Amino acid sequence: MDGNRITTIEGTALPLHGNDIDTDRILPARFLRAISFDGFEQHVFVDDRAAAKKAGAPHPFDQPPFHGASILLVNKNFGCGSSREHAPQGLRRWGIRAVIGESFSEIFFGNASMIGMPCVTASLADLNALMADVEQHPRVRLRLDLVTGTCQTDGFICAVSLPASARDTFISGTWDSTGLLRERYEEVDAAAARLPYIGGFSNG
Repeated sequence: MDGNRITTIEGTALPLHGNDIDTDRILPARFLRAISFDGFEQHVFVDDRAAAKKAGAPHPFDQPPFHGASILLVNKNFGCGSSREHAPQGLRRWGIRAVIGESFSEIFFGNASMIGMPCVTASLADLNALMADVEQHPRVRLRLDLVTGTCQTDGFICAVSLPASARDTFISGTWDSTGLLRERYEEVDAAAARLPYIGGFSNG
């Protein structure tokens, strides 16, 4: 699983202020009728973005300086609300590869981890410093290192953390359960052949 190992994420960032941003704001429920996740990036924060545009203050996801950002900076309890995997899928397809926040909904954290999008925590003071830096210098590059548990820019470094079990799956590449099955599919076939109700069915 070496090809799926995630140890560092580097790129520009997008600051999104506010506590308790729920999954219905991230990806409204009316878009969940699709049979695949394709195109979900078009609907990320669509209602918030429309409201911000109407108010004459573009949402961060619509501000040109933050286009192409790969690291999302958030506050407390991000991804709360309904249990839907579509929210992290939409963010990942928009281009977000990692999220740094004060805290995350447990289910959102799990859904994000399953698609290889680490959600790490940092202190409020460090997040405020990161957000301020990014807002003043939108093209500043962040380097998130899961091995050392740090996030740094040219002039700033802070500690970040995530549960050891999640950290280990990213570093080893085993977060990708589907890829793991495909890589060792001969073992899946062998196990299936030993099961009488599968082996018997396969043999007619």
